Amino acid sequence: MIVKAPKEGVSAAKPRMRKFRVGDLAVYPAHGVGQIQAIESRVVNGEHHNFYILRVLENGMVIMIPINNVESVGLRCLIDAKEVPKVYAIMKTKREVLGDNQTWNRRYREYMEKIKTGSLFDVAEVFRDLFRLKLTKDLSFGERKLYDTAQILLVKELSKAKKTDEKTILSEIESLFVSEAAA
Repeated sequence: MIVKAPKEGVSAAKPRMRKFRVGDLAVYPAHGVGQIQAIESRVVNGEHHNFYILRVLENGMVIMIPINNVESVGLRCLIDAKEVPKVYAIMKTKREVLGDNQTWNRRYREYMEKIKTGSLFDVAEVFRDLFRLKLTKDLSFGERKLYDTAQILLVKELSKAKKTDEKTILSEIESLFVSEAAA
């Protein structure tokens, strides 16, 4: 039986769920920021359903999300710019990486669960832990992919929340770890 540890550091507020309009930006768990391209009505199994058509900004993937399932799939608004310092605080938090006490596949599953929550705070924890782990040892292929995914998710959403370019966000994130990387 796995017992989830309480959230460390900052407790994330419940994500704002709302009705989206065409053109709105939204975050789909594990895929990142997308834009609502359309709201369509389709017949599925003889019943009419309304769907958000979301195009993921990172890769152009199109996802149909039933409007009445928005909460259950975790579609949410971007974090507010006021929340960005909390994300940075999570990444700066010192946490002992349990690298040698866990196998890479157990860490991978744990990190994947966090990414699937859709919470940028959880993604920040994954990025922080993998960044620090890669300073002491080589990441497995799966961990490297998770690290890259977490970085993409963070940079894209933070850049949209702060209304700035991704290079600026990436340099801000890297500056959080500068003293550790030099050590």
